[in-house]
This record gives sequence, C-alpha cells and structure tokens, in this order.
Amino acid sequence: MATILETGRSLRARRRTARGRKPKGRGEIILSSCVEKAARRLVLAALVAAAAGSAFVSHPWPALAQQEGAPVRIDPVRSEPLSQTIPVIGRLVAQQAGSVAARIGGPILEFRVQVGNRVQAGDVIAVLDSSTMAAERDLAAAGLALARAELETRRAQTLLAQQDLRRLEGLKTSAAFSQARFDDARQQVAIAEAGAREAEASVTSARASLRLAEINLGYTEIKAPYDGVISQRLSEAGAYAREGDALVNMIADQSLEVEADVPSNRLLGLIPGTELQGRLDNGSRFTASVRAVIPDENPLTRTRAVRFVPRFAENAAALANEQSATIQVPVGAPRQILSVHKDALVRQPEDVMVFIVIDGTAQPRTIIIGEAVGARYEVLDGLSEGDLVVVRGNERLQPGMPVRIEEAS
Repeated sequence: MATILETGRSLRARRRTARGRKPKGRGEIILSSCVEKAARRLVLAALVAAAAGSAFVSHPWPALAQQEGAPVRIDPVRSEPLSQTIPVIGRLVAQQAGSVAARIGGPILEFRVQVGNRVQAGDVIAVLDSSTMAAERDLAAAGLALARAELETRRAQTLLAQQDLRRLEGLKTSAAFSQARFDDARQQVAIAEAGAREAEASVTSARASLRLAEINLGYTEIKAPYDGVISQRLSEAGAYAREGDALVNMIADQSLEVEADVPSNRLLGLIPGTELQGRLDNGSRFTASVRAVIPDENPLTRTRAVRFVPRFAENAAALANEQSATIQVPVGAPRQILSVHKDALVRQPEDVMVFIVIDGTAQPRTIIIGEAVGARYEVLDGLSEGDLVVVRGNERLQPGMPVRIEEAS
C-alpha cells in the first residue's frame, strides 16, 4: 500500500518538474500521457484490492451484536391437545316460543301490547269483557253463603236430636221409659248428623264454584307466561275470542340455544358439557357447551339434532330465533401435538425456518408445520418440546449470531 502511494507522489513530482523544462516534441508528449494514465489505473486497482481485502477480514456481525448480542424475545415449543373440527351449520332456537291463547271465551276489550314490545312474565297482554265472569263470581259467592247457612241449620238440628236422645236415656230406669221412643230418637240423631255432613259437602262445593268463578274472572286478563318479545298480534280489540284462540305470538329471545344437525359418525366427541367454538353469520364468535344429543336420527341425512348452550359476549349484536350459527364439531378424540408460535416462523420460498437459542446464539432450524391452532401452528417435524424459538427480532438474525433475551413487556 505504501509503495502504491509513493508511486502516486512520484508521478506528481515528475509532472511539476516537467512544467519547468523546455517544451517537448509531439511524440514525447503522447508517450508521457500514456505512461501517466497507466500509472493512475495501477494505483486505482491497488486501492480497490486493498479495500476489498480489508472488508474480507472484518467480522460479519454488527458491532452491537459483537458487544451485547442482538435483542430477541423467545417462546418455548409446547405440547398441547388438538382436536380437529369440521364446521356444522346450525341455528339459534328459543327455549320458549309460541302462541298465547285465551283461556275463556269473550269479547276483546283492549290490547296492551304492540308487535316488538318486550314483556315480563305476568304482564297483561289483552283484556276480555269481564262482566259475565264477574256476575258468575257473585252468583258463586251467594251459593257459598247459602250452603254455609244450610250447614248451620243442619248442625243445630243435630244438636237438638242429640239432646232428645240424652233425655230419653235418662228415663231408662223409670216406668215412663219407652223403648220405641228411644229408638226413634236415636234414628233422628243419625239423620241429623247425615244432614250436617251433606251441608258440609255443599259448602265445599260452593267454595270450589266460587274459586272457579274467580279463576275465570282472572282469565279475562291474558298475561305473558314468560319473559320475551311480542312477535305477532293475531287479533284486535272488539273481536270475539273463543276459548283456546291464539291472541299473540311470543319469543323468549333471552334464552336461546343452538341446534345443529350433526352427522351420526361425528357424535363421538359430543359428550354433554363439552366446550366447542361457534361463529354467528355476522362473524362474532362464541363458546357453546353440549347440552343434549337427541336420540332421533334422520334416516335420509343420517344426522341427529344436538342442542348447545351458547355463551355470547355482553356486547353481542341483537340475536334472533332461527338465526344461522356455525359450530366447530370435533372430528374425533383430541390428540397431543407440538406447537410453535406463529411469530417464530420465517417463511422461505420452499420451506419454513425458525431460529432457536442455543448457548446464547441463534441457530436456524428447518421445520414442517401442520394446521393452525389459534396463534400457533402444529409442528410435524424439526423441533422438540421446550425448544426456545425466537418470536421477536428474528427478521435480522443470521446463523450463529449472539443474542440477548429480553423479557416481554
């Protein structure tokens, strides 16, 4: 290198000396110019070679990596259960839904709800004309009062007959005693007691009639049998409702289940209580547990209805009866797999690679991955449980580079 620099200085000195001499001939000038150009090329080539040699002998890692190691974050390869699933399309079904009917006949005086109104159990939906039922209630109350009065009369007659019998019993030792009269008195007591029992039964019957009349009077108010939403009104005020006529339809939209027709060969993993993942048609996800597998198989599709109890997010959109829902049904029994975090994968044109930390250095490892499991991938080959793979900072790593493990913030 020093020789090259010396040659450059010599050329510059010759050029200065040549300025003080006499002008040369044309041939000498051309020859001198060629010599200078050749010397310049030689100096430039030597400088490039020297620079390349210097770069070749320098260390390939950055200075920071040599001093401290490249900062990385790691995640261990772990073993976990995997259950392969298939999507089965189901639907939301209300545990309670149907018609609310009139329990007695009568003209409809008013409706107190509109379609879409939310009601609580016991809220009045419609009111029938109650005048007839009120009159029947009053008549039953009068019948009960009459029966009670009859009972009092019968009891008084029984007491009187018993007194006569006791008086005749007191005359048994006297000459005035008559056996015939005594027998008649005893018979009268029996008749009076039977009449009292009959009156008691009449009171019970009259009390039941009054209760029935009160119940029928209460039926003139058609009430919601459970919490829900009015989905349809089937009559209007002024119409005559016969006993059993449906007046409104209701849906208990707060107690929805998922029902899906599952192929019979996929029922092995559907044990009551099993937790599964689901998704609504709007993309929101939920978890559901198996409640029951209905023991009735469709002979055409070879499927059975399965009921799931879903748990929706508190901020879930409004849900509806018969809304579509997809359940991820397990194909078979769960199996153990090795999994690696998705951020550890460095995808190559033909394979997938990760960096594992061994003795403070990053070592590449080509792996074979399977299906995705949430934020992780199944590892089919190339890693062992407990291997520490780099999940942050792996994009700048090179084989053998020193690393410094950082804690996740």
